[in-house]
Amino acid sequence: ENREAMLNSKSNRLTEALEEANRLFDGVCRAREAALDAQFLVIASNIGKEKANELHSEMSAFDSTAFAEDLLTFMGINRTEVEETDDSEDVPGGFLPSDAWQTMGEEAPKYFRRAPTFHYMMGSFKSEPPVPKQRIERQKKASRGKAERAMPAQLKKMEESHQEATEKEVERILRILQTHFENDPNTPISFFDFVIDPNSFARTVENVFHVSFLTRDGLAKIKLDEDELPIIEPIKPSEGGEEDSRAGARNQVVISLDQKEWK
Repeated sequence: ENREAMLNSKSNRLTEALEEANRLFDGVCRAREAALDAQFLVIASNIGKEKANELHSEMSAFDSTAFAEDLLTFMGINRTEVEETDDSEDVPGGFLPSDAWQTMGEEAPKYFRRAPTFHYMMGSFKSEPPVPKQRIERQKKASRGKAERAMPAQLKKMEESHQEATEKEVERILRILQTHFENDPNTPISFFDFVIDPNSFARTVENVFHVSFLTRDGLAKIKLDEDELPIIEPIKPSEGGEEDSRAGARNQVVISLDQKEWK
């Protein structure tokens, strides 16, 4: 009923109706009331669409004749002067002063916020591409790749050589231990007398290191004598099964040996 009043751009009737509908919707508890609210939403949406279309059409309207007249007036056209000097049809209805376009140009930059274009006086310079150095880079990368590929193999060979040397040294110490024990099986072999080198502390540490492999692999055993000092003796092959069965009773021992104690 009030469609025309609501479509008026100066009227707030549609906003007031929406606020009233929002207030009433808080008390909705029946399906029929909710259906009425939905029906009102459809009507309000249609009215809002029509109102927006009318507003858009008013904003998009552009009168080129009126714009031209306003522009000429701003540029300072003097119509009375041209009417007094010349009445021919070829001359437009007005006289523009000499600084008309300058006046408009000074006003126009206020609405065009962009940097002026750059023009070369003698044309743009011609840049030549740099000399390609792909071959040199490829050679460097290739040589570097060869070095990186060679290093792991070299380290592997060194690791294998150290491992082989350790195994040979452990086997040599085992043979020495077995020889001493076979010559005098009733005399216990002192662990410290067996591993300590009186002339080299480093060699003594290496001996302790190699003997540890014998005990780890079950080829020798270390125990304490009556004076609570460690003694070492080889394990016979027939005793290997018994040692393996008692593997749970094995203990790990870390000893401290500095140069003062070594001397």
